[in-house]
Amino acid sequence: MSEPFSVRVSVRGYETDTQGHLNQAVYLNYAEHARWSMLQAAGITQAGLLARGVGPVALETTIRFRRELLAGDEVDVTCSFEWGGGKTFRIEQTIRKADGTVAAEVTAVGGLMDLKARKLVPAPRDHFKELAADPGLFEL
Repeated sequence: MSEPFSVRVSVRGYETDTQGHLNQAVYLNYAEHARWSMLQAAGITQAGLLARGVGPVALETTIRFRRELLAGDEVDVTCSFEWGGGKTFRIEQTIRKADGTVAAEVTAVGGLMDLKARKLVPAPRDHFKELAADPGLFEL
């Protein structure tokens, strides 16, 4: 298995709460940013998904907070997809400080929705593989 896709994010002061650490909801924004950055790096765009009549949906998300993040911290947010045989897939993500300390772990279950039928499509990995200019980012 290769190294997971990763993007760097700077914690901005306005994202912190009254205790001075990153607000819990912002961790989800960082995870989402990394996911869309990975799709873009693989050549998958929102327009391409819409043209195919599908859109990614979040079905479940779990965040494990490990260490606080403060304004000015630099973090790397990883993203890797794990494919099963059904209609869903898992996304594993780690938010890691520049010194290597794990600040949070995000695990999500997602799928691709048929935008007309409003139901999950079977074999989402096949759609990603066909849409991606670089399916290797998804280990496809």
